[in-house]
Amino acid sequence: MAVFAQSDNPFALPEEYLAIERVSQVKSEYVNGHIYAMAGSSPEHSAITVNVTVALGSQLIDQSCQAYSSDMKVGASSSGIFAYPDLSVVCGEPSFHDEQRDVLINPRVIIEVLSPSTEAFDRGKKFARYQQLKSFTDYILIAQDEPRVDHYEKQADDEWLLHIAHGLDAKIHIASINCDLVLSQIYNKVPVTSRGEPHAPLD
Repeated sequence: MAVFAQSDNPFALPEEYLAIERVSQVKSEYVNGHIYAMAGSSPEHSAITVNVTVALGSQLIDQSCQAYSSDMKVGASSSGIFAYPDLSVVCGEPSFHDEQRDVLINPRVIIEVLSPSTEAFDRGKKFARYQQLKSFTDYILIAQDEPRVDHYEKQADDEWLLHIAHGLDAKIHIASINCDLVLSQIYNKVPVTSRGEPHAPLD
């Protein structure tokens, strides 16, 4: 996710946020009544997002699941969040907040590429809000500065189990959509090493 800063509007109702957002030239997110303006992403963030999109998209071709880019908002007023994940996946028929069809309310998988300024927020308050979406089963957080993926998987008892994949030889399996994310593909041509130190881009 890109770096963001709190906007001048300290509080808004969900429908007020949506009315503003739908005519704005700048993306903003809504969490628990507050609007946050999003800033641009780094080259690493953009490259990782494209790599993940390609990797998942090719595996979903013959499935009933559909991936959506960061242009699709996810959330609902009942959970107090409207956000732009870097990637989201819905299985079966997509459901939307209203007739505008610009807010997905039944994502199964949500993927965020972490930034230093937003990591704690993505792992904390944002994750807590996402968990209130009944369809949501997998939360995947991807580091920018090292090859590491944290996969939170919802269990039958509604607890969340964390799987950590670290290093370019590692991978994670997303059972709910029967897809793999191979870290060497996610970080292809992204200048990181297993220690998070810069090196020449991968071939």
